Amino acid sequence: MSHPGRVFRSLAERQRRKSEVESAAIIQRNFRKHLRMVGSRRMKAQTFAERRAKSFNRSWSDPTPVKQDSLTDSKDSGELQGTCCTPDEARCEDMDWEEEREMERLACEGDDFIPPKIMLISSKVPKAEYLPNIIKRDDPSIIPILYDHEHATFDDILEEIEKRLTAYRRGSKIWRMLIFCQGGPGHLYLLKNKVATFAKVEKEEDMSQFWKRLSRFMSKLNPEPNLIHIMGCYVLGNPNGEKLFQKLKNLMRPYSVTFESPLELSAQGKEMIEMYFDFRLFRLWKTRQHSKLLDYEDLL
Repeated sequence: MSHPGRVFRSLAERQRRKSEVESAAIIQRNFRKHLRMVGSRRMKAQTFAERRAKSFNRSWSDPTPVKQDSLTDSKDSGELQGTCCTPDEARCEDMDWEEEREMERLACEGDDFIPPKIMLISSKVPKAEYLPNIIKRDDPSIIPILYDHEHATFDDILEEIEKRLTAYRRGSKIWRMLIFCQGGPGHLYLLKNKVATFAKVEKEEDMSQFWKRLSRFMSKLNPEPNLIHIMGCYVLGNPNGEKLFQKLKNLMRPYSVTFESPLELSAQGKEMIEMYFDFRLFRLWKTRQHSKLLDYEDLL
């Protein structure tokens, strides 16, 4: 027979372990709840004056409000719907949206204002360093950004976009954007070891966050969807390209964005090229892109 003292100690040990497990479960539950609250990116209401004073000093990595219709596109929508905002929080988000829209409207006042066009150029593109020299010279709204494919991060790119937009006109937003990078049917090769495909954008948090944060630089005033052109590769070469574009559009909601990746030799491709580049110089660059004969003097 078991000794009574040993039985008592065994019972006490089981009770102690059960208590520890229950405590750990409570801690984990509370921590998950905390993460969901952080992930919901709620912001407390501030006065318009306070928000305007702080908006351009705030890091774009700070939590930002997400409009409710964007939550339905998340693969985790079941969990997120459990943390839906209250009516007061929804009104607060609507107010945030309207205040930011008003700030953009004030920034765009004046007949001389032309909405900026951001040109994001990967150094992985052969002869990429020549591209800023062949942009349309009669269009001061084109802002070329050449980034280091090997060493840049998503944060680096977003910070540079914010800095260039502020220098152009504080408060201005993107109506049109060109992403010039390598890739192929169904994928974009944005950074070293960071290939954007439908599956990877869905699974990799830093990839999805890049597009969500990029959307904050998109215009709220543009009567048409803000346009993002993709050059340097033909993403729509297979059905996964369309799936990728649709996924990115969903991530960037409630901002209205459309993606286009026309073949450069098509009429739509020519129209895209002429929106950003001197067409004659672009054709010259293209014919010598893989040649050692290309000289800066040819493009100046």
